[in-house]
Amino acid sequence: MKIVVGLGNPGSKYDGTRHNVGFEALWELSHRWQAPKPKGKFQGEITEINIAAENVLLVWPQTYMNLSGACVAPLQKFYQVSSQDLVVLCDDLNLPLGQLRLRGGGSSGGQKGLQSILQAVGTNDVPRLRIGVDRPPAGVDAASFVLAKFRSAEREVMDRAVRSAADGVELWLWSGLEAAMNVVNSVKAGDVASD
Repeated sequence: MKIVVGLGNPGSKYDGTRHNVGFEALWELSHRWQAPKPKGKFQGEITEINIAAENVLLVWPQTYMNLSGACVAPLQKFYQVSSQDLVVLCDDLNLPLGQLRLRGGGSSGGQKGLQSILQAVGTNDVPRLRIGVDRPPAGVDAASFVLAKFRSAEREVMDRAVRSAADGVELWLWSGLEAAMNVVNSVKAGDVASD
């Protein structure tokens, strides 16, 4: 079994915000694979699909971003899934808009939801696929920036990035982390996803 976690904040007021691109990428994957409607458990919304002969849990934590570990750690423990069989999809302020970066471990890089998960599962060795949302303009608070919606021109770039992130997860499931990293990390911002 594998677990794919999309990070975001629950509630319609956060739909379309920079902080919720992890949720969006997971919805993209869910729709592609015609996943059953998610059910609430482990403080998250969870559904299951099958890719590459593997059962895959899709998880949207409903704890709010900064407490995502409270959903993910008990789920990982219950299903006895190793940290390397878990991937987290999240926004990243340090990457240009639409740039993707897949890594097998490392620090949270200041992403509070990822930080919560790493602390809760007790290791930094958790694969993560970061989706670049750009830096806030001068004078704009980072917290306000990530909770703001994308402008229309940005939205087009982000829609492509969301599809590319779903492609990256599929590649991780089919071919493993190294193969997925080679593809995902070679694409430049703005060139993500062919339609």
